[in-house]
Parts: sequence; C-alpha cells; structure tokens
Amino acid sequence: MRFFLAACLLIPVVIQSQEVDASDILFLKVQELEAEISALRSEFEAQAYLIEKLLSENEALPSKDTQANSETSIPDNTFRFQGINDSQSIDEVYAQAIAQLNDKNFIEAKKSFAYLATNFSDDEKIPLSLFWLGEISLLDSNLEESEEFFQSLAASYPDHWRTPLAHKKIGDILMMSNEVEAAKIKYQFVVQTYPSNAASSLALQLLENME
Repeated sequence: MRFFLAACLLIPVVIQSQEVDASDILFLKVQELEAEISALRSEFEAQAYLIEKLLSENEALPSKDTQANSETSIPDNTFRFQGINDSQSIDEVYAQAIAQLNDKNFIEAKKSFAYLATNFSDDEKIPLSLFWLGEISLLDSNLEESEEFFQSLAASYPDHWRTPLAHKKIGDILMMSNEVEAAKIKYQFVVQTYPSNAASSLALQLLENME
C-alpha cells in the first residue's frame, strides 16, 4: 500500500518533467532556427560587402569609359537583350551595368553583364563582365552557375588581371560545397601561380586556417 501511494505521488512529478523536457526541446529548436537565419543573413551581407569593396577598387579602365559613364545615359525602356541594340557601344552598356551594380539592382546588372558577355568582344570588359556575373551568382547562392562564370573567365582570359581572383573564388565555392581537398588544391594553385597577386595572400591565409 505504501508503495502504491508513493507511486501515485510520483506520477505528477514525472508528467511535469516530461512537459519540461518537451518545452526545452522546442526552445532549442527555435534557437537552432534563429541561428540558421542569422547565419544566412550574415552570408548575404558579407557577399554584398565584398561586391561593394570590389566596386570601389580602381579597375584601371581607359579614360573613355569615364566620359561614357558621365555623358551617356541609356533609358531603361530602350535596352533590350535580343541583339537588337548592337549599335550601342560596349562602353555605354558596361557603364550601365556598373551603375546597376552600384545601385544593388543585381537582377538588371546580371542581364546587362550577360548581354555584354554574349554579344561583344573585348579583352577588358568581357572578362570583367564574367567576373561580376560570377559574383552576382555567388550572392544568389547559385554556386554551380557562379563557378561556371569564374571558370569561363579563367579559361578564356588566363592573363587578365582578375583571373587570379577568379581562381581563388573557385576555391571558395569548392569549400562551400564541402569539397575541402579540391579547394585546398585550388588555393595552392593560386599561391604557386600568382605569388605576387593579392589573391595569393588570401588563398595562403585560407590554407593556413585549414591546417
């Protein structure tokens, strides 16, 4: 009888304990979701910051670009993407694409850079367009597409000044895809092939962090 009474007294305690455990689990799940959302937001903000930083760099374009940028304005309603506007100079289209990028209008900037890469031939602005296409795709977390743009830049313009950074970006994408060994090989390639480039310093730092 005493055992039965003791058991009866313990039942509410057990039920309360189960309720507390369920509440704790729910709280932990909420915390995990909040952490994931915070991580995604941080990743987006970091990539947007990198784009702004890259835009602020002096890209050493010919002086005629500055003139085209300041004197020429292309109305949005006249800009089409079926090859109709081929008479527009590449300088004008590139200036518009950069302006859209500065305004964080990434969708239209992507269209403009893609139009350049598809319809024009220029040893300076086409590789730059491919680079920005890779950056915008990376911002959209489209890793496969981003890697394709960076690969196209590296393969088609091996001597362009953005090519070392494109290789490093490919290493970053491999890391994001959990292909750690492949990323390590790519970073080592950047360090060995472009020892005096800033991309080499970034790759070396990442390699040291992987040790």
